[in-house]
Amino acid sequence: MNAEAEVNGPQTATQEGKGLGEESLAPQQTRIMDPWSYLFAWLGGCVSIGTFTIGSGLVGTLNLLQVVVAIAIGCAVIGTALMINGQAGHKYGIPFMVQARSAFGFSGTRLPALVRSVPAIVWFGFQSWIGAGALNLVSETLFGYSNIVVFFVGFQFLQIGLSVLGFHGIKWLENIGSVFIIGSLIYMFFSVISKYGEEISTNLVNIEGTWGAPFWGATMLFLGIYSTMMLNVSDYSRELRHNVGPMRQIVIYANSILPATLFMGLIGLMVSGATGQVDPIKVFSSAVDNKLLLVITLLFIAFAQVTTNILNNVVPPAYALMDVFKIKFKTSAVLVGLLAFATFPWELVKDESAAGLNLFIQTYSAFLGPIFAILVVDYFVLRKQKLDLTKLYDENGPYKGVNWAAVIAMAIGVIAALLFSGISWYASLLPAGVSYYILMRSLPAAKRFME
Repeated sequence: MNAEAEVNGPQTATQEGKGLGEESLAPQQTRIMDPWSYLFAWLGGCVSIGTFTIGSGLVGTLNLLQVVVAIAIGCAVIGTALMINGQAGHKYGIPFMVQARSAFGFSGTRLPALVRSVPAIVWFGFQSWIGAGALNLVSETLFGYSNIVVFFVGFQFLQIGLSVLGFHGIKWLENIGSVFIIGSLIYMFFSVISKYGEEISTNLVNIEGTWGAPFWGATMLFLGIYSTMMLNVSDYSRELRHNVGPMRQIVIYANSILPATLFMGLIGLMVSGATGQVDPIKVFSSAVDNKLLLVITLLFIAFAQVTTNILNNVVPPAYALMDVFKIKFKTSAVLVGLLAFATFPWELVKDESAAGLNLFIQTYSAFLGPIFAILVVDYFVLRKQKLDLTKLYDENGPYKGVNWAAVIAMAIGVIAALLFSGISWYASLLPAGVSYYILMRSLPAAKRFME
């Protein structure tokens, strides 16, 4: 038995009755998520303060209608992309790190793993600081005690403790929290309209905006937040019941992502357009006059960071660490939480950082788009949706080492994306996908990957 099997259990294990935190890279047949649980998991996981910040950054560029349409287009693309790239995980029960081996090779998967993990850890730290700020303001409001550093450290360790529970913990956390999240989003949305209706009408409704390049760039920004999850969606789809077909999956993704993105993006746009504020804590504290409602709103902000981080920002880098260092999931989850401390999130939330955050999304999307295209071409075009699991788990088999066809195609996609940075994710797909197909058919060193 090889090292991975020793760490993650037998490669063909069905994982019947797996316990809390007993996540594995081995093929998984046991599915713990029914369609509703899966929808609630994505709903809770997509309430991102990053979406709020992107909405804030569009003030003065797009009007209210254009932002709504941009979000709708972005979410439609997201839902379709998640369904497409999640098919391998759903069918075979394999995570992203294993799925990527057929395209990049055993050693080569470390490149997409790094590209996927860095944004996750950065968002983990960013959103933890936001959540800690909300808890700090609750404490200051109720008890007069304020110390955001203490709350940040405590909040981070709380999330680390929850993350080691794995997908069983995620399922119940998201199921319970979704009702609270939906209610809070609706309340905050109408509170903002009620308080700032006149300013919103003047600054956002009655402006011309544009349907040109900035509009399409905005769709890419909202899409870019989820471009990380488009890569590792198999980590989640392997938990979804077998009998949920592709079209139903699109419906689940769309109905979970669109409401969260629409509410958070529009709240950020409207409040920042009315007040000039981009710090979400300052925004919500100014929008709510009632102390009790303010506390409830701030607790929602903190809770939303937990649901988003546990699902989206812990699992992918944890699986990557499991694969590279042959360690257990619980250890990996703890390490991810500790690494988030090193992202200096207190710098990311400053007013002057909003533009930089958008640039960060555009830049890492330039790397994520090519990987997505390569995985889709590899699974659907070259392999016709058929994978040999024995080879995917054989470190000395045909997928040994690095598939340079994938690396070169990725580089070509990245260059194309950087040349069109405003729509980097879109721009990278065709060059990366086509070049990967051509290289796999013509490069001698790539032929063993097709054996």
